[in-house]
Amino acid sequence: MAVVDKEKMEYILAMLKNLEYGSLAISIHDGHITQIDSTEKNRFVTKSQSLNNNSLKG
Repeated sequence: MAVVDKEKMEYILAMLKNLEYGSLAISIHDGHITQIDSTEKNRFVTKSQSLNNNSLKG
């Protein structure tokens, strides 16, 4: 079973609260958290996508 101290738990919770789209990967070795990787997704709407979406709605 993984051992999670208060500092690591607070860090993980803070990362999750600030993540709107993406993922959080937690690496565990010998029952201890050794690494936390965060990947954030940013999606941008182009002008043509916006026009296509608006024409489908109306």
